[in-house]
Amino acid sequence: MAGSPLRSLSVAECRVLGVLVEKQLTVPDTYPLSLNALTAGCNQKTARAPVLELSEAEVQEAVDALRGLSLVLQSSGSRVSRYEHNVQRVLGIPSQSVVLLALLMLRGSQTAAELRIHAERLHRFADTSSVEAFLEELAVRDPPLVTKLPRAPGTREPRWAHLLGGPVDAAAAVPPAAAGAPAAPDEVAALRAEVDRLRALVEHLYAELRIHKPDTP
Repeated sequence: MAGSPLRSLSVAECRVLGVLVEKQLTVPDTYPLSLNALTAGCNQKTARAPVLELSEAEVQEAVDALRGLSLVLQSSGSRVSRYEHNVQRVLGIPSQSVVLLALLMLRGSQTAAELRIHAERLHRFADTSSVEAFLEELAVRDPPLVTKLPRAPGTREPRWAHLLGGPVDAAAAVPPAAAGAPAAPDEVAALRAEVDRLRALVEHLYAELRIHKPDTP
């Protein structure tokens, strides 16, 4: 199906795909995901932009739609239905590109440098140039899967956005914190990414074990 036209995905469908890719690489012992764990991953407060509040019914609806496109597969032989993504095969792209698409679906538009940092726990890219090379390949496909946004005033690097949800509004795609603000040092960004990873792991484990998460101050 490589290169075949794919209908525009909804926000919920993009989030489901992004979560499945992320959890496959970060918590492989509990992958494929149950509906409960998948919903928790979709609604994480960290490493997500925008933050969503999807119900299990909405996540199930997105899963069913993605199954119709062969982008999600349901595991058989388990008492609880579990789901896995099929992005690489359907889109005909390398695993590195799957990671970049997932990050764009989970966190919104990002620079190549930000993508490299955020991808650290999913795939270790050698340098920012290698990230850009994979992005360029996705951008020149027919149809393209990503686009380079015009550089916003006051920013140093252009941002990239995925096109799985249809055309992108360049102005709306720039997070408020990024507009007109210089990029944070790599060390700070890396620490924030690690904190996000640990918080996401804890939230996933709470959801998978169905333990009530204590309120945080």
